[in-house]
Amino acid sequence: MTANPNATRATRALFQNLRELAKTSTLFGHQDSLAYGVKWKDWHEFRTDISDVCGQHPAVFGWDLGWMGKTNHNLDDVPFKAMMVWMREVHHRGGINTVSWHMDNFHDGTAWSISRRVVASILPGGSKHQDYLDKLDAFAGFVDELELGTIITRDIPLIFRPFHEHTGSWFWWGNAHCTKEEYVALWRFTFHYLTDEKGLNNLLWAYSPDIFEDEKDYLERYPGDDYVDVLGLDDYHDVGPGGQPIEFLRRLRLLVSMAESRGKLAALTETGAEAIPDPCWWTQTLLPAIAEDPVASRIAWALLWRNDRPTHHYGPYPGHASVPDFKVFSEHSAIFFRDDLDKIYRLRIEPKA
Repeated sequence: MTANPNATRATRALFQNLRELAKTSTLFGHQDSLAYGVKWKDWHEFRTDISDVCGQHPAVFGWDLGWMGKTNHNLDDVPFKAMMVWMREVHHRGGINTVSWHMDNFHDGTAWSISRRVVASILPGGSKHQDYLDKLDAFAGFVDELELGTIITRDIPLIFRPFHEHTGSWFWWGNAHCTKEEYVALWRFTFHYLTDEKGLNNLLWAYSPDIFEDEKDYLERYPGDDYVDVLGLDDYHDVGPGGQPIEFLRRLRLLVSMAESRGKLAALTETGAEAIPDPCWWTQTLLPAIAEDPVASRIAWALLWRNDRPTHHYGPYPGHASVPDFKVFSEHSAIFFRDDLDKIYRLRIEPKA
């Protein structure tokens, strides 16, 4: 059951279908995949570096809301109007949209500005609380416009992933910059405001720490089962050069165990090796964990970060040394792309043959 008991029919179906699919498959995801690639930008057709390489588009498309309410484009120069068009097209084609939010510090600077204790100031009674409400209102307006149709209103579910990687200290909502009680209060307030006040019943809520040591560490700031649909993990540390694949596997197994015991989805919400220095990374590092281990493979999806330039990308692109290995990875029966999804917003999905 979804955390929001009033979730829309399509949102409930997405949740249930992902739970079913996770038993036998892992969906492939990629950040900003339609907005640009390593050698192109603002393409007018439905194009991704992933499809240029293997002929298939991601099943999960990641987007970020950073700078929402501040400019007409996000922090990675993706126009919000264009993002909305792409998100609608993803939904129309049967794909899945997930959104993160590198929200600016409300006192000074960006999400990475950690000079103030921001969380306390945006909770009810805080000096920046109204500013925070204005941001949430901007997001609610974005979602309302996203769903607005010419004849009927669309029901477009989104996987919403706020305040991610809080177990690190590089964001103003990180462990070192707020108390456990403040973080939990912020999550719960945000959930109630967007759900009860703004009526956003098309959100699945994803909790996604950075790497963790054990169950106690992972759940230390968990807001509760009534506020979360997805137990996620952002893990770049274990899969890059010098990483520990055995730790990657251990964390994913524990993640799946925690999620399944609560009736939640488990997901690898961010991962990747920058510039993919190992040409066999796809089949030697990622695939064994997310598709071949009997427990870790029960994550619902794995999302690779964005393809910005030759020195900063996480997916393959034509001409990259890892392309042959990625093609092998993409052909594995447990790895799902968009074309492998059938009626994801209806019940029920059949496993891939």
